[in-house]
Amino acid sequence: MKRISLYFFLFLFLSTGVAKSQVPEKDTSTKLEELFDRLVGNYNDVERISTNDSIRLILDDYVKSDSVFSHRFTNLRYLGQIMSPDSLLKIVTWNLVLENQPGKYYCYFIRKQDLGKVNKIYRLSTSYNEKPVRTDTTYTESDWYGALYYDLKPFIIDSNRCWVLLGIDYGNADISRKIIEVLTFKPDGTIVFGEKWFDSDKGISFRAVFEYASNAMMSLRFRSDNSIVFDHLVPFSPSKKDDREFYGPDYSFDAYNFKDGLWKLLINVDVRNE
Repeated sequence: MKRISLYFFLFLFLSTGVAKSQVPEKDTSTKLEELFDRLVGNYNDVERISTNDSIRLILDDYVKSDSVFSHRFTNLRYLGQIMSPDSLLKIVTWNLVLENQPGKYYCYFIRKQDLGKVNKIYRLSTSYNEKPVRTDTTYTESDWYGALYYDLKPFIIDSNRCWVLLGIDYGNADISRKIIEVLTFKPDGTIVFGEKWFDSDKGISFRAVFEYASNAMMSLRFRSDNSIVFDHLVPFSPSKKDDREFYGPDYSFDAYNFKDGLWKLLINVDVRNE
């Protein structure tokens, strides 16, 4: 559990977010800061769950507020809050680390509606899962795999709007995962994760998932609107090629570039002149 707890602290690169119909009052911000500090510093599962329930109550009001797309907290280190460049989607997420039972992910997707209409809010939560995230299927709100999303970009193809998400999953104590995901909405508003767009030597999949050693670090970032660059992963030794627990970067880079309607894998790209 020490390793998973460490990653709770490492979840600082995400942007941060809480309140009523207007910009949240300072007291609300201070209260959330105190609650998250208590969540991190307390090693009693019962008290952690109780503290987390208080956080959820506050955030549930915040995501319904009129100011959710214009406001962000600057003092909450453990709350991820990102907004798409088109200002139509905002994601608020955090994780609950527990000592004697699986931790949990919590995530709000806030989708801006037409002028005069109330924003659509999706409330997702799930327990840590040691099993790999599947690449051969879509997911929905009811069977979401769980991740901390740290970046996103809007994408339009065939007049349909979607968002490409970058996320990380610490649900397995020995293997970290990074994920390139595609988020879409059906006409009835149903949220869908996954599009069969990722073309690699393994065929065409619904998402890209990278697994590597928990003590390694892997970069995964947008290079442009149509390119996602990431560390090339290799086994620490040839004898470990079938065990992702022993994979890490080799200081070269690969990329998924969007071309001809697919995100196509390109091995060994040159990123030195960016």
